[in-house]
Formats: sequence, C-alpha cells, structure tokens
Amino acid sequence: MAAVCPEISEEAVRFRQSCDREAVFNPDVGYLADQSVDRGECDTAPGGALLAYSGKKTGRSSKDKYVVAGPDSESSIWWKHQKPMTADDFNRLKRDLDLYLSTKNPITQDLQACADPAYRLDVRVVCELAWHALAIRHLLRADAEDGGARPEPDWTIVCCPGFAATPGTISCNSETVIALNFAERTVLICGTGYAGEIKKSVFTVLNYILPRENVLPMHCAANHAPGDPDDAALFFGLSGTGKTTLSADPQRILVGDDEHGWSDGGIFNFEGGCYAKTFNLSGCDEPEIYAATSMFGTILENVAYDKGSKKIDFADGTLTENGRCVYPLEHIPFASPAGRAGHPTHVIMLTCDSFGVLPPIARLDSEQAVAHFLNGFTSKVGGTERSVSGVHPVFSPCFGHPFLPLKPKVYGRLFREKLESHSPACWLVNTGWTGGPYGVGRRIAVGATRTLVKAALDGAFSEVEFRGDPNFGFRVPVGAPGLPSELLNPKATWDDPGEYDIAAARLADSFEENAAKLGQD
Repeated sequence: MAAVCPEISEEAVRFRQSCDREAVFNPDVGYLADQSVDRGECDTAPGGALLAYSGKKTGRSSKDKYVVAGPDSESSIWWKHQKPMTADDFNRLKRDLDLYLSTKNPITQDLQACADPAYRLDVRVVCELAWHALAIRHLLRADAEDGGARPEPDWTIVCCPGFAATPGTISCNSETVIALNFAERTVLICGTGYAGEIKKSVFTVLNYILPRENVLPMHCAANHAPGDPDDAALFFGLSGTGKTTLSADPQRILVGDDEHGWSDGGIFNFEGGCYAKTFNLSGCDEPEIYAATSMFGTILENVAYDKGSKKIDFADGTLTENGRCVYPLEHIPFASPAGRAGHPTHVIMLTCDSFGVLPPIARLDSEQAVAHFLNGFTSKVGGTERSVSGVHPVFSPCFGHPFLPLKPKVYGRLFREKLESHSPACWLVNTGWTGGPYGVGRRIAVGATRTLVKAALDGAFSEVEFRGDPNFGFRVPVGAPGLPSELLNPKATWDDPGEYDIAAARLADSFEENAAKLGQD
C-alpha cells in the first residue's frame, strides 16, 4: 500500500529507527505470553488465557484523539469532528517518547492489515507492554515467514501507556494522547493502557487511505455460507450491538468480526483476530466466543476474576462493562483462513434502539439503506468509551463516527455505489429494547435476533407478507418462523399504544434532523 502513502521526512525515519531497540524482533505468541507474566503485567487463567488490566482507562479516550495534517491531507480531513495538533507539538511528544523508550525494553513487531494483498498495509508496532504486543499480534495479521527481511513499514505506531503527557508542555486535554500524523505516517499513543486504541488507530488510518482506492472501509462484521464465499453478509454496528455475536454463527464461515473493506473484487477483513465484549458473556448464547476465553494466548482485558482461584466472573461489571477478550481468528473453528469473500448478498445494519420503537427486523430499499448508513442510529452501551455507562442513544455516521477522518459523504457515496452495483438485500435489525424504552421495556433476546437473521439470510421472508411502517417507511414482516407475531410489531408490545406512537414519531423526526445536519458538512 506504500503507493498511496506519502513519503515521510528523514526525521520520521530516524524516529522509527530509534524506537527499534528490542532484543527480539517479532517474537511468537509463546514468548509474548511468557513475557506478559514474567514482567508482572498479567495473571494466567486456567487454560492458558492471560488476565490483563488496562489501568484507569478501560475504554477508548475519544476526547484525547488528535490529527496532524500534512500537505496531502489538510483540505480533506473532517475538521468539524477532529482535534488538530500542530507538527511542533507532535514532534515534542515524539522526542519525549523516544527518551522514555530508551529506559524501557519495548517490543517491536512488523504486522499487516488487510487480507487482500492488493491493499496490504505494513504496520510497525512498538509496544512498551508485552501483553499489548500480544494483543495487536492477534488483532492484526502476522507474516507467516517471521524472521525474514524486515520491510520498511507504511505506518508506525508507538504505544507507551506508562508515559503521561503534560498539557502545559503540548496542547492536549489530559495525560492521554492518541495522535495521528498523516504526513509522517506515525501514530503516538500514551497515557492509556486500553488495547483498543492501537487497533482503532489502524482502522482510522485505513478509513483515510482506502477511499482513494475506491474501497469502502466499514465498521462491520462479515460471514458467508459454507462453501460459497459469494453468499456473504455484512453486519454494521457500533460496539455492543451484536456484530461479533451474530457473525459468529457455526452454520456460516466467519470472515471477521469488526473491520472490513469492500473493493471491486469483494470484501476482505482488515484484521486477523477478534476483540469481543465479555460482559454477561454466556456459554449458551455465545458458545464459540465463550470457548475462546479459555484458550492459550487469549487475553481477557479488564475482566473480573478471583485473585486466588482465578475464577472468572463475566457478570461482574464493577470494574467496567467493557471487558474484552482478544484472540486470533483461528480460535473460532469456522473462521475463514483467507479472510475474504465475494460481494455481499445481504447487508444488515444493527441498531440498539433504547427507545424501544424500532421493529426487530425490517427490509430497507437502497435509499433507506444509505440514509440509515449515514445516520448510524444506535446506542452506546456500557463503557466502550471512557466515562460512558448504561445506555445512551447516539447518531454515529457510517456506524463509525470516532474513526472517520474524512467527511461522511465520502463513505456514503462509496456505499451507494456498491449497493447500486451489487444489489444486496438490506435489513435493519434492532438488538435493543421492545415493550418500552430502556428501564421500562426488555432487551430483545439474542436467540430471537439469531432466528430473524437466519430467516433473512436463508430467504425465509420471501414468502412472508410485509407491512409498511407508518413512521419510518421501511417494510416489516408480519411474522417469522418460530417467533410470536407480536414481536414483529413493537407497538403491540407496549402497554400504552399511544405512548408508542409519540416515541416513534419523535425518533422519526430525529432521523430527519440528523440527516439535515449531516447534509451541511
């Protein structure tokens, strides 16, 4: 991918070289697991999983992200939703981290993003912590030929959670900084131990680079039918809405659980692993993910456990509701080794409706699909971002607002073009509430959602009658195999139908208002 990455300065090259001080380059999983324990960073759980604590930052620090523009990016960045950082401040932080790392024993790895070799991004990741190095080795893609010639990376990421930025020294909000410099192709992360910052930095970079190649970067999971990669499905959604849970279907092949590209040749995974939420994780509802939590090398980040017995309690959200398990895709028995599939035949947009008015499934035409993609209505769920608890309704353009360096219309145009070219069936699936809003109604059961998604993917709705929704305009099936018909009509689940009408009209109005705001960007 170097062809679409600008040249970097000699100073940036020297910084990359100075960070590369480790005795062992690109160590294997066993070495990283041993180091994570030997350095006192992790405990070991039964089965060989590692128990890690990220510190006081147990979610993404969205208010501490900064972008340094260069001549190639100044005019294209979505500055309305990006915090700028000057090149001087970035260089000052870079020098501080260089000095800090000179007293440490960092681990450096050359990894890759993108399963499609035509879009491969070589990423050098320098980690202060061994468990961070293991986490990103799972989450990116490690070259099978370790120990060979080291390619010059397209991008470098330096992660130093032990270093605290000083707001008086550089222009920042706190001790935490996640700074992306597009001119130098470098990311600096400090003051946070949350492993998700590393992976999402790579995703942000790809969201900037790939649209130039006519590739739509997507915050979505993907799977395909066994033996038929051309029967593929996408699952768009924010964290906590069900991407990982619903895509990990033993009757289908998992392409990936979080980040993908849609090119002229089909879809491909950006990553090589999964970063699944564990709060209330159940072996009954999510058996494959549950099994992965006890496998060797899996990292359990911010998951409650008994210090003596090492017994894990996924139902304990005292520390955070954003506990995570990090594992390679091969821990899922039906995962695709190729990480690629054809053009999707189904596009599913997952929303966690905390108002309880959206149906559990609805069919969208292409215009409605583009509108819902741009609006990205859902709810933030328990701790994904720092200081977020409970459930909060939100509009997240393209289901990935925090990771979009470009304006939403760039991704919306690409999405529309892909739909027009390949005509997938588009669905809106509500994994949130029914029978009333959050605090009154009940969360739609995972089993019911699985049944509805399976019916959509298997074509079971082709012979079912649909009704037009008077508030939102999409079409809703009047029934589904094995489920009560009342579930498909959310108004029928409310005690007071009049209150439902008021809530539904209010949400429909907010859709239009948000779309109008986006149109001004």
